[in-house]
Amino acid sequence: MADSASGEERRGSTRRKRSRRKNPDGTMTLIEHIYEFRRRLGFALLAILVGGIIGFLWFQTKVGPIPSLGQIMTGPYCGIPWQRRLGGTPDGPCQLLQTVPFEAFMIQLKVGIAAGSVLLAPLWLYQLWAFIAPGLYSKERKYALTFVAFASVLFAGGAVLAYLLIPHALELLMNFGGDQFITALTGDKYISFILSLLLIFGVSFELPLLVVMLNRVGVLKYQMLKKWRRGLIMVVFVFAAFATPGSDPFSMLALAGALVVLLELSIQIARFHDRKLDKERGTEGWDQLDDDEAAPFDYTPSTIDDEPSATTGGKRSSTDDVT
Repeated sequence: MADSASGEERRGSTRRKRSRRKNPDGTMTLIEHIYEFRRRLGFALLAILVGGIIGFLWFQTKVGPIPSLGQIMTGPYCGIPWQRRLGGTPDGPCQLLQTVPFEAFMIQLKVGIAAGSVLLAPLWLYQLWAFIAPGLYSKERKYALTFVAFASVLFAGGAVLAYLLIPHALELLMNFGGDQFITALTGDKYISFILSLLLIFGVSFELPLLVVMLNRVGVLKYQMLKKWRRGLIMVVFVFAAFATPGSDPFSMLALAGALVVLLELSIQIARFHDRKLDKERGTEGWDQLDDDEAAPFDYTPSTIDDEPSATTGGKRSSTDDVT
């Protein structure tokens, strides 16, 4: 009985240790990292699951002035002339073709999960942030939050641009062949086309942000970007040609044009950053230092190792050094 009670006490102590949110000395053991990762991953998956349920129900439900998710997804297809659609009439419904019994259900599930993940992105992104933030300094946290904010805006901008271009791209592609063809799009292929185009445009809009971040850490200098500008523009057009599905020239040119504008904006940001950095180097006199002379950095070491840990009663254990 005593052994059982002591075992329960140890397990209770372990649970309390794992559930503690604040760590005064900022350290965690390896097993605590694993438990924390499992807990955060569970909450993130739960948020995605809840978002998928919301998206699944929203697919056929109109919420006030907001159209249903199904209407949003079929909007580009319904935007093409009714003469080009199979069974289309001026006042008739706009419907996709279902070729297998469970195709509509799987489409609704796939689109619902994708839309729900976007809607509840702040929840599962917070779980990711809560896991990595304790290991970052305050300045690194500020940069990380700025990066995530701009990345979210750029991804949304790319997805919106793709959605606006899809009707024109579909109309252009469907005009090939003249009157010898009529369009009968299956739901699975059409939805896959829409989602892939939204994802491609959204991810592509992150490339200029990557250029800015590489410039911030000193990997890419403005002089290098200025020298490579023409080559980078050519690479952007080649990337847009391979990235856009269906070899659609309209989408390719739109994506390439938007990326060129964002690339030029990132180059100018790098220009101002490097100019500011060169000015600081001149003010601090770093350029006048010899190769074997140390720069006059003002470095204050951390006092965390000198402070007693509140969780160990003023004594540090060997496991506290595992971060």
